[in-house]
Amino acid sequence: MSKVLKQTIAVVGFELRKFSAGRKWVFPVLLAAGPVSLVSMLLLFDSNPPNNGDITEIFAVMFQTFILRLVIMFGCALVFSNLYRGDMVTRTIHFYLLTPTRREVLVAGKYLSGLLITATLYGATVAITNIVIHSANGRAIAEAHFYNGPGMIELFSYVGIAVLACIGYGSVFMLTGFLFKNPAIPAVFVLLWESANVFLPSALKKISVVHYLQSITPVPIPFGPFAVITAPASVSASVGGLAVFTVVALVVNTLLMRKAEISYSSD
Repeated sequence: MSKVLKQTIAVVGFELRKFSAGRKWVFPVLLAAGPVSLVSMLLLFDSNPPNNGDITEIFAVMFQTFILRLVIMFGCALVFSNLYRGDMVTRTIHFYLLTPTRREVLVAGKYLSGLLITATLYGATVAITNIVIHSANGRAIAEAHFYNGPGMIELFSYVGIAVLACIGYGSVFMLTGFLFKNPAIPAVFVLLWESANVFLPSALKKISVVHYLQSITPVPIPFGPFAVITAPASVSASVGGLAVFTVVALVVNTLLMRKAEISYSSD
């Protein structure tokens, strides 16, 4: 095993231990529990749930508007923004910088740790929510949907899109966490930008994460008469575009980290 890989794994392990030992996990976990709680209330309090076809559309709307643009996005903001800002607040980041570790390794290790946390949390949230909501009409209909219908393919597609969202939003919020003292400001800006994506010209749509994810959702949803309609991209184009977007954000992050000089007095 190469030295760079060992150091990256060490950074990932240390960041995961910090996340689990402190209270940083509380709000990301509460966000992850939100969609599951909502659909569980549907099962408990709705004595006449919609049919399975309507439930598929309901989940599609819930995924694109609530889970993707709010739960996953703010969850990534909480986790990735604090990868740097948390160390600045506790005045411990200099310990990283004093170790014989390349700054590219530090960026990669922190990013991978955040990705492991968010992809696990929100991938599981999407899977559980999808399974629970399709159980509203009973076990027999749920099994028919997943084993004899499109349910299993849709389930894996939604989970995959959630992971891709964590990849893209993670790179954005890791960068903003380095640049801004208050992570709430860029988080609100990104929320507004992502929410307005459907109304933007085609050229501006590409400067967002949600643009690359909407094209590959298994069940498209309408966005109203004022939305700017563009042809959906293929799976390869969407994944490739998101990969380029993420790599650019991480490269900028690495370049900034190389030139970083820590001064706690100005923080």
